[in-house]
Amino acid sequence: MSEWLSEVWRAREILYFLAWRDVKVRYKQAVLGLAWAVLQPLFTMLIFTFFFGRLARIPSEGVPYPLFSYSALVLWTYFAVTLSQVGNSLISNSSLITKIYFPRVLLPGAAALGGLLDLAVSSVFLVGMLLYYRISPRWTLLLTPIFVLQTVLLVLGVGMLLAAVNVRYRDVKYTIPFLTQIGLFVTPIIYPVTFLPTRFQGWLALNPMTGIVDGFRACLFGGHVDRTVLACSWIMTLALLLVGSLHFRSTERVFADIV
Repeated sequence: MSEWLSEVWRAREILYFLAWRDVKVRYKQAVLGLAWAVLQPLFTMLIFTFFFGRLARIPSEGVPYPLFSYSALVLWTYFAVTLSQVGNSLISNSSLITKIYFPRVLLPGAAALGGLLDLAVSSVFLVGMLLYYRISPRWTLLLTPIFVLQTVLLVLGVGMLLAAVNVRYRDVKYTIPFLTQIGLFVTPIIYPVTFLPTRFQGWLALNPMTGIVDGFRACLFGGHVDRTVLACSWIMTLALLLVGSLHFRSTERVFADIV
């Protein structure tokens, strides 16, 4: 594993090139360009605010519901969109894999890295919302990069596992959107964790995005965060990263033969 990581580090310039290439391809001939990074979570937030905030009256822990939902959607949109790109990174670059050798993990890594540009753009809009609702900044705002990093690690872990399986079983391509659609409702984006009955909150903690979203909101708005949920989230994230890395490493030698 150490030799593999060393090889990846030596090829880091290729990683930057692939990430920038992915960004340019994604927005090539797109009229609105990077505006899509804001429009997707923005329109989702508007729909959630109308149906769940106003009609269903779901509580938002004292935070204006548009801000409550958008703050979670910033990370969730990165996770869902980038997971699809990471999971399909080997298939979409099949011609590159069969022609030259380079550490194959650079492809899912580049997809995860390229998605951070969208995250940065949508975060700028989040800052604007904080100013609009006159939310005073807290020192805990400095801790938000920790949860961004955790989201990236989670995307890489799950994405590498799916990408490796996707090479052999193309059904994964259709499974990823289905899984992220379900994940939207089992992650506390529309509702706070405390909205659920106590007996369900423990099960929700098994979803790593629960701790990420809860911790990210706490950094922005304050409030109590269950340390057990945060610990469980990190354990699940690191476990998925380890499993994804090991499986990817053990199968990458045959990618060029079957992709």
